[in-house]
Amino acid sequence: MELEVDGQKLEGNTLGATGVARTRQAETTQLAGKRLPQHTLNTEFVRSGVGLHTGLAVQVRVLPAAAGRGRYFTRVDQPGSPEVAAQVAAVRQTTLSTELVQGEAGVRTVEHLLAALAGMGVTNARIEIDGPEVPLLDGSAKDWVDAIAQAGIVAQAEPYTTSTLKEPLWVRDGDAFVAALPSSERRFTYGIDFALPAIGKQWHSWSPDEAGDGTTTFATAIAPARTFGLEHQIEALRDRGLIKGGNLTNALVCGSDGWLNPPLRFLNEPVRHKLLDLIGDLSLLGNFPIAHFLAYKASHHLHVQLARTIAALSC
Repeated sequence: MELEVDGQKLEGNTLGATGVARTRQAETTQLAGKRLPQHTLNTEFVRSGVGLHTGLAVQVRVLPAAAGRGRYFTRVDQPGSPEVAAQVAAVRQTTLSTELVQGEAGVRTVEHLLAALAGMGVTNARIEIDGPEVPLLDGSAKDWVDAIAQAGIVAQAEPYTTSTLKEPLWVRDGDAFVAALPSSERRFTYGIDFALPAIGKQWHSWSPDEAGDGTTTFATAIAPARTFGLEHQIEALRDRGLIKGGNLTNALVCGSDGWLNPPLRFLNEPVRHKLLDLIGDLSLLGNFPIAHFLAYKASHHLHVQLARTIAALSC
């Protein structure tokens, strides 16, 4: 039996089972470089909550970091406060969230916080955490974004080099896929398709490079979208030791008769949340190449597979 939450299958821990497809021309894909300023926080902030899967209470302190340091976690509850880099090479498993591991230290469900930092343009940050899973908060990235905005963001003197994708890349699993396509701007587009009428087919597209009236920023258009699950799958997921910290205050739940805990923040809130997850997972590249990232019925597993494929191009 296949189980889904947020529209993704419950996969195993391996990241090598999904096929990666490129166009014939993309066998020699190159990434062209472009230099941009780095940014970090002006001051630190603290947030506390419970983890979605472990249900454990945890505190997170996010601090400024030096230019070139990147975004990284520090397990302050473990001897020596080991660090875990927020890099795609550190991904251990992607079962209904993304987990990073370095040595004996690991951090689970990193995608919302990382999406918030990347979406707000924070290149470098030290994330101190006293437990194994980032707290879910309200199920979205809104609380993280509000904290980042309150702390402030400052430019750093040293620039970083981003890249421009020259040829398309695709990762597929059945009819699900995620792709990176050449583009003149960074853009993220997502599609989902559920049998439940309250969700159905949804698409959303967003660009951080798009000028707008303030309603199209990451903070307003993407960050508030909450995680969601399907009512008929909850018991089975809990039997597998998952979603111990999930409840109707930190996740939307959809049943055959509609949403158990309305109202929605957007008419298409589920697909916007999937786009949020994609941004968080692709942030493990360090910075986003200039490309159009397109996903359909995808998962953390496929997101990370694409990130690994892109990362391999710059090796």
